[in-house]
Amino acid sequence: MSRTVTSSPETDESTSRMTGPGKLPFSILLGRMIIRSIGTLHELVAFSLITLSVTLLKFNRSKAVVHPIIRSQIYLAGIRLVPLVGMVAIMTGFIVVGQMISLFSMIGASRYTGLAMVVAVFRELGPLMTAMMVLARVGTSTVIELGTKRAMGEVEALEALGIDSIHYLVVPRVLGLALSIMALTIYFILISMVSAYMFVFMQDIPMKPGAFVNQIVEALHISDFLMLVLKSFFFGTIIAVVTCYEGLARPIRLGDISSTAMRAVMKAILFCVLLDAVFILYWMV
Repeated sequence: MSRTVTSSPETDESTSRMTGPGKLPFSILLGRMIIRSIGTLHELVAFSLITLSVTLLKFNRSKAVVHPIIRSQIYLAGIRLVPLVGMVAIMTGFIVVGQMISLFSMIGASRYTGLAMVVAVFRELGPLMTAMMVLARVGTSTVIELGTKRAMGEVEALEALGIDSIHYLVVPRVLGLALSIMALTIYFILISMVSAYMFVFMQDIPMKPGAFVNQIVEALHISDFLMLVLKSFFFGTIIAVVTCYEGLARPIRLGDISSTAMRAVMKAILFCVLLDAVFILYWMV
């Protein structure tokens, strides 16, 4: 004989309370977050590979249209940020590097000044802080601009005209941001070095300019320059790919553009920090 099991309203209510959005176990929430993160990473990798293939295959096409966009991106993400990057670099040289040099002088370890400068500014602060400033200035505007184009149907209009939206909208931003961050990073490092020595001079620390520069030069290696170039290039690429993906990947309403921009900025920061950690681990090994 079959038996039918019925549930009382109280049981249904208690079950719905236990399985509601706010009552899920932490393991389930963590699993969902990991699955979403893996899916997002998979989509970003696919989008990056598409962008790379379009860059390699179509870079020399439509020069009259694409190259001016690259120059405008370099102007927006590079030249217009020169004053801000300079001020932050001066503060970094005074506060971080200057204090470090002063401490080394107090404990009689002035010979490590160049090494500290290379490790603190050349390898870490220079590329990462420059990338964060570019992201804050250009990342949100990129998502808003591309998201608005997608919401207004301009992307579909380009594709209907036979124009590759990746080639026209994404590739110039990737190249422009990568080149801008590389140039701004070098500028940041130079200004930080000058401001650090100004702090040393103001504190009457016995260190001649020639000795200061020589310590930095002796601490530098070819691998430091290679790491600087790779970090700057990949930071710019990550920022451009993430912001362009969030703006173009799926149709969004105009009211959702601001939240999409904030989500893109947070993802770009996360991926840049993770990449920096990978570089640090590789350097340590």
